[in-house]
Amino acid sequence: MTTAPEVVVDYHEGMKISPHFQWMHSTGLPIHRGYYIEDGRTVELGWWDERKCRSAFVILEGQEGVGEARITEIQAGETLPALKFALDEVVYVLQGRGLTTITDPAGQKKVFEWQPRSMFLLPRNQIHQLSNVQGNQSVRLLHYNFLPLAMGALPYPELFFNNDRLEPLAVADPQASPFSQAAEFPGSMGHTIWFGNFFPDLAAWDRLRGQRTRGAGSSGVMMQYPASPHFCHMSVFPSRTYKKAHRHGPGFMITIPAGEGYSVMWREGQENNKIVIPWHEGSIFIPPNKWFHQHFNVGEIRARYLAFHPPVQFAGYSEKLEDRSKDQIEYTAEDPFIRAKFEGELGKLGMSSLMPDEAYNNQNYEWTFQPNEA
Repeated sequence: MTTAPEVVVDYHEGMKISPHFQWMHSTGLPIHRGYYIEDGRTVELGWWDERKCRSAFVILEGQEGVGEARITEIQAGETLPALKFALDEVVYVLQGRGLTTITDPAGQKKVFEWQPRSMFLLPRNQIHQLSNVQGNQSVRLLHYNFLPLAMGALPYPELFFNNDRLEPLAVADPQASPFSQAAEFPGSMGHTIWFGNFFPDLAAWDRLRGQRTRGAGSSGVMMQYPASPHFCHMSVFPSRTYKKAHRHGPGFMITIPAGEGYSVMWREGQENNKIVIPWHEGSIFIPPNKWFHQHFNVGEIRARYLAFHPPVQFAGYSEKLEDRSKDQIEYTAEDPFIRAKFEGELGKLGMSSLMPDEAYNNQNYEWTFQPNEA
């Protein structure tokens, strides 16, 4: 077993020079690397004069040049300069309260408020401004977009920022608008899918459905944005339980809205070299491409992890039902280290596992769910 190394601020070590990386380097901002960010609310930032804020980029093992992750800080009472970005961008609120103002090509404005653990979309080619409405606390935001892929094809930053020539046609159908009313639809793998632009508090979100494929009596929700390639999912699972190991493609960025625990990650064939990622609210990590990973709740409340998905072509194998046998490890087949470590970590906290013995002996064991999550 290997404990995850500390995240370091570094520009070059082990990094291929891509157009997107060259642009990041040109900003002079810190670029955080490693396996995880312990807490996005406290990680080191640098001043970005162009955008009048403190910020940093995040390139973790597992991003694979798929998505850009960035942390922005807005000082108390401040409003950032207006920005127009050619791509959709998802924003998760790590801390603080504020306002977003969106101006569409016709000059129509949309203003909405947000708070800690809110998530929303900044629609492409629409001018946006972000404001901190508090007078005594800074705001920290986690951004996620697909700029590395876009710049790999068109390596010109000026195309993507404040480009007046990129004006989309007006949206004729209100339901196709990025601000259409949120609606629920049935999905696959036991998920429910919510389509909408704004999710007010993911620590309190209770529109969940039982997830029978990953074990632990977990529940979850898929979240998709109208007229956007971005989508996310959130999984919720009980205290003193853990989910089954699985793997998929690169670029699934995870942050924690609530709970305390850890995740274990390893490459197939390197089971004796497992990486352990401790996490709590505000932690950020990305399982590397096709690495098995497994999530453990050692806190006293239900843990929640939120995963920002890459474009659909990077999803990998495990989301397909026919491939689950090779991309998911059942409790009955897992490495004995997994259970022993979990029970050991709980023991340090004076707690014991709530995993039923039958789950380790019966691959078809049926978990029970709370009534509002079944």
